[in-house]
Amino acid sequence: MSRPWLLAFFTILIAGSGWLWASRVPLSAQPGNLSPEPAIGYPAPDFRLDTLDGSPFQLSAVRGTPVVLNFWATWCGPCQRELPALQNAAEVYAGEVLIVGVDQGEEAAIVQAYVDKLGLTFPMPLDREMEAGTLFNVKGMPTTYFIDGDGVIRHIWTGEMNSVTLAEGIAKIWP
Repeated sequence: MSRPWLLAFFTILIAGSGWLWASRVPLSAQPGNLSPEPAIGYPAPDFRLDTLDGSPFQLSAVRGTPVVLNFWATWCGPCQRELPALQNAAEVYAGEVLIVGVDQGEEAAIVQAYVDKLGLTFPMPLDREMEAGTLFNVKGMPTTYFIDGDGVIRHIWTGEMNSVTLAEGIAKIWP
């Protein structure tokens, strides 16, 4: 190799190495350093809320059972339309998949009247301060998380579900 080519080779090698080092991903942005947010394949955040009947509900306490975690409110039209499908699923999958409806930011009396009107029987934790909704990054309602028996989120559905989309989500968490 002639001297000018050798000099060009080492110049490119050094400049290229410097460019690779300068353009690397900063440590603060590498996946191992980010706090996980509710996403498919990540553990569901734990929370504890009181239900309509006053009993405590803690997500980690039902580990071992697949959970359909639905965030809703009585004033939400799409929520109102999907609640009968959730009630049907609660009856069909009783003892095998737990349907949970987390009401967002409403008083117990309002929620109770609506639950009685529709004849809903699944657990209804009240998220008055929207703490669980914040943990789950709920931006709109309804939002539903399908969590397997190990507590890992396997599917997320934002928007109104029907019986078909609900069954598809349940199939991802239940054998």
